[in-house]
Amino acid sequence: MEIHELLQKVKNDEISLKDAEQYLKTLPYEDLGFAKLDHHRALRSGFGEVVYCAGKSQEHLAKIYESFAHRKSNVLGTRASQEQFDYVKQYVPEAVYDPMAHTITLKFDEHEKIGLVAVCTGGTSDISVAEEAAVTAEFFGSKVERIYDVGVAGIHRLFAKMEQIQRANCVIAVAGMEGALAGVIAGVVDKPVIAVPTSVGYGANFGGLSALLTMLNSCAEGIAVVNIDNGFGAGYMATQINRLAQGAGHGEKMGEKSK
Repeated sequence: MEIHELLQKVKNDEISLKDAEQYLKTLPYEDLGFAKLDHHRALRSGFGEVVYCAGKSQEHLAKIYESFAHRKSNVLGTRASQEQFDYVKQYVPEAVYDPMAHTITLKFDEHEKIGLVAVCTGGTSDISVAEEAAVTAEFFGSKVERIYDVGVAGIHRLFAKMEQIQRANCVIAVAGMEGALAGVIAGVVDKPVIAVPTSVGYGANFGGLSALLTMLNSCAEGIAVVNIDNGFGAGYMATQINRLAQGAGHGEKMGEKSK
């Protein structure tokens, strides 16, 4: 059954709204040959599809964005290069690139930002990963406050910002080296902390493994840990927590990444 036919049946009271919504949840994806785009993921999970750009050819990525643009659908692309964006921009002029977060966003509907997510970094070298988290949370409707360069090497900088951090519904702590920031924050706030280990550090950092293990082994309660450099995952989870804290419904919905 096509969408037009489905809507006509709803209009004629031949099918209930509840049954129509259930049908829409199981509609097939759009098959581009090289990719299968799930345009109805938002109906199921609460968030629309996100595109992981790294490793995709410029031509494939442009066709994916053209599909979303044709439907006037918002889409977030992560781990995108400047070269990929420059190519996509030729076909989708509405696309916007964030060189720090490495994201390509396409927005046709701007939703009101709700609640508050605090994104903190240990140092300025962690900002790229933090920006991926911040842009993700903002894209899906969270207010975000950035509190950067407040690592434990100068812990007075963190304590000076505690009032701002305490106002948030969720805190994202992004840190490399030994990754101590998340545990310190979790020990002084009453909100969930999402720890993001980064690959920032010298040799014994092992590409972020030292920070990951520190965060996983923290004795402070209330910490959830995502994978190394996974700012997207942190922003995603923070938005879910923020929505629950605000008692919000789905709004614009977000989903898993397109592989």
